Amino acid sequence: MTSSDITEPKDVLKKSKQGERVGYIRVSSVDQNPKRQLAGITLDKVFVDKASGKSRNRPQLDALLNYVRESDCILVHSMDRLARNLDDLRQLVHGLTMRKVDVQFIKENLIFTSNQSPMGNLLLSVMGAFAEFERALIRERQLEGIALAKKRGVYKGRKRKLHDAQIAELKKRVATGESKTKIAKDFGISRETLYQYLKEID
Repeated sequence: MTSSDITEPKDVLKKSKQGERVGYIRVSSVDQNPKRQLAGITLDKVFVDKASGKSRNRPQLDALLNYVRESDCILVHSMDRLARNLDDLRQLVHGLTMRKVDVQFIKENLIFTSNQSPMGNLLLSVMGAFAEFERALIRERQLEGIALAKKRGVYKGRKRKLHDAQIAELKKRVATGESKTKIAKDFGISRETLYQYLKEID
């Protein structure tokens, strides 16, 4: 899909004041037609991933995150096309708006900007609360599973992907302001795993 394939959007759609309008599309085995998403919207560039909702391997999303600049606007058909879960969604939206990149979801008729309205801030806070709730449920299920595995004598623990020196180097590069997406890619880990290492106390 190119900008020539798409016509002008509805009045509700926002055009960046100076930057580009960049589309992100994710199709899965269930929905293989990318033209169904963002149809009728004029875009300067489009990134298309073919991956399931749970997949961490989204090279075009990484390419988009490296491509966009201040004043650009990312347009996505719906929230579930951009993120794997609530926590992923909140981190992506927050990270982009901190870079002064707008994020617009067509289906939900929502736009997040660096000049966030009180309602926008409230929505991000609610998303954060639900994400924490989701994480708490996952942790509870994991602990219950570990406890049962220990009783059966089959629990061996989870092997860390990075050793201490690598974690220290990772944190040092983040502190210098280097792209987290690039750092995660260099270390062969997901952004979620990178954030988990950043939360660890030295």
